[in-house]
Amino acid sequence: MTHKRPISVPKIALYEPDIPQNTAAIIRLCSCFNTTLEIIEPCGFNLNDKRLKRIAMDYLDKSKIITYESYENFLIKKKKSRVILMTTKSKKNYNNFKFNPNDTLLFGRESKGVPKIVHNNSYERLKIPIKKNIRSLNIGMSVAITLAEALRQNSNL
Repeated sequence: MTHKRPISVPKIALYEPDIPQNTAAIIRLCSCFNTTLEIIEPCGFNLNDKRLKRIAMDYLDKSKIITYESYENFLIKKKKSRVILMTTKSKKNYNNFKFNPNDTLLFGRESKGVPKIVHNNSYERLKIPIKKNIRSLNIGMSVAITLAEALRQNSNL
């Protein structure tokens, strides 16, 4: 009898998200790719927000979501893991990086990004190259682009 090993896929982590609609879209994305979503609180909204539920729809029931009361609690849990911070403040491009299946891809708050301590505690900091003089992509798009590359590299897409 053969046993199939479960496929490891990167986890997505959101640092203190501000916008419930973006988080809901990311919940749907994670559900579609069997990826765990980790939310580092405090959020800029209540996780029972009707805007979140309206966009996430029935995907909330199909998703694996872990919440952390603080960044410190997240760090304790991730002590032996690679946390890859996606940030506009990096010089390294995501498509020149080798993702591992057990990585956690961390995305900052829509309005403020992440504080310096998060940059300092990340295994690597990467960016998605975009046209100059443009501030940034929507966080949901950034998660989708990065997750697709990590899955492609690890033959899960």
